[in-house]
Amino acid sequence: MDNWLNGRVAVVTGATRGIGKATAEHLAKAGAKVIGVGREQCDVSQPDQVAALFAQLERVDVLVCAAGILEKASLEDTTTEIWQRTLDVNLTGTFLCCREAFARMPEGGRIITISSLSGVYATEKFPGLLAYNVSKYGVVGLTEMLAVEGRDRGISAICISPGAVDTEMLRAAAPHLNPGLSADDAGRLIVALLDSDLAPLSGANIPIFSNR
Repeated sequence: MDNWLNGRVAVVTGATRGIGKATAEHLAKAGAKVIGVGREQCDVSQPDQVAALFAQLERVDVLVCAAGILEKASLEDTTTEIWQRTLDVNLTGTFLCCREAFARMPEGGRIITISSLSGVYATEKFPGLLAYNVSKYGVVGLTEMLAVEGRDRGISAICISPGAVDTEMLRAAAPHLNPGLSADDAGRLIVALLDSDLAPLSGANIPIFSNR
């Protein structure tokens, strides 16, 4: 195998289901050495747990931040706890993993974060997703700054923002939507991006409008 991913060390969060699981599987097929973690191995919202996970690794070539939660609630029912919990996992958790990965990433390292069309300006929004949408807007901004921080070190970061992907999270958020992508579709796309030269795209957010 002569693909870039062959033999690279890849960390995937949220790897026990959905997009994270599919991405981990496709990375392994591409020859990467995959460390796939779910909440039972590492709660990404907890700095000590994230630090302990990455302390076991001398090198990280690839990071895919797929861990995320969604708790549907109207504005009036969005408690401080729901708000904080959602941002802690979706935004702060992504930051914590990226910070740790940066310290172990050689030149050519690649990061993919996952936002959502819910976090893209001027796309349709749905009620009950206040905290989730805000957290995903934050991931887009975080990725732009990862690209800035990584520029002189040759580290690239891009964000993808899928629309309706057939996952448990979609069914909880908007059961009326027909998914246009499977988790496997998203995983294959992420791996294809990682196996290409990301540098020209670093800092970009790629909205994925499914058309099935």
